[in-house]
Amino acid sequence: MAVVTPDEKQLIKGIVCDILELEGDEITDDSLFIEDHDADSMRLIEILSSLELNLKVTIEQSELTRMVNLEGVYGVIGDTSR
Repeated sequence: MAVVTPDEKQLIKGIVCDILELEGDEITDDSLFIEDHDADSMRLIEILSSLELNLKVTIEQSELTRMVNLEGVYGVIGDTSR
């Protein structure tokens, strides 16, 4: 498993905040995208696509089940071969 660097975490959080239209202080590593921030499935797919583009990785759509918050996203990115 690769380690997600602090710079990557900052980039990931920025992507998620942009897509969910949140300020950085409105989201925590464990706040839930759907329950706490009213994300829908289209926004989650948009997050996945943007992460793939910006981090040059491929993420299977099945990983969306793990990507419920920033911690989950960090885990998925860490498990993705780069």
